Amino acid sequence: MKYRLNRLLSKSGKCLDVAIDHGFFNEVGFLSGIEQMEQAINTIVDANPDAIQLTVGQAELLQRLPGKQKPALVLRTDIANCYNPHLPDYLYSQLIENPVEQAVALDAACVVVNLLMLPGEPALHHQCVENICRLKPECDYYGMPLMVEPLVMQVNEAKGGYMVDGDINKILPLVRQGCELGADIIKADPCDDVSEYHRVIEIAGRPVLPRGGGKAPEREVLQRTFDLMQQGASGIVYGRNIIQHPKPRQMTKALMAIVHEGVSVDQALAIIEKD
Repeated sequence: MKYRLNRLLSKSGKCLDVAIDHGFFNEVGFLSGIEQMEQAINTIVDANPDAIQLTVGQAELLQRLPGKQKPALVLRTDIANCYNPHLPDYLYSQLIENPVEQAVALDAACVVVNLLMLPGEPALHHQCVENICRLKPECDYYGMPLMVEPLVMQVNEAKGGYMVDGDINKILPLVRQGCELGADIIKADPCDDVSEYHRVIEIAGRPVLPRGGGKAPEREVLQRTFDLMQQGASGIVYGRNIIQHPKPRQMTKALMAIVHEGVSVDQALAIIEKD
């Protein structure tokens, strides 16, 4: 376990994970910026983040690249259908077959799985709990770190699919449940008041990588990242805020500088403008 974590996290325990696994979720809006997956992955690899989050069908595009210095692979293990603007009648969260064995074969440094909490959908939450319960003993057997992604979502009708509910009193118990189920790393939503995020760090008691969620303006993304790092986060997981940025390579470098060097927002903006 520790050996793979050493590949994922820096010596100081920090990580920028770029999520490019959105094609798993059967939503056309998620494909913007990753229509050409090989090009998208190569662009991010060139910026040298700590990790890239991919699906079993696309991981080979990263892992076939030669050299020792490429980002670590975080393998997405579950497919869900709850991110669409209009929810289907039947919701599911489905694990891929033999997920940890596939992760080992792909030389992944970590696997990631959802812990979803949607209003009025307890069956979906139950499926996620079952998924984690299946993964945990396999992860322990193979020495594979388990990243659990507790996601508290708003009522779908409010703003469409995939909208964060930033109520910290909903985030805290779901994060703790993910830890109790055996997470080695937590990938959690930011809360509405970022100054309270230290409470998420404390309740987890292990590395927490806040996720980016929906697309946001450049300065807002950088400021949120800086503030979360100040609150004790171990890094960040961004997808669309990198891959849909006009300069994804430069945005990755700017975020890496905040995560690993603690640069200011203005210094990070200068990195984007300079390249």
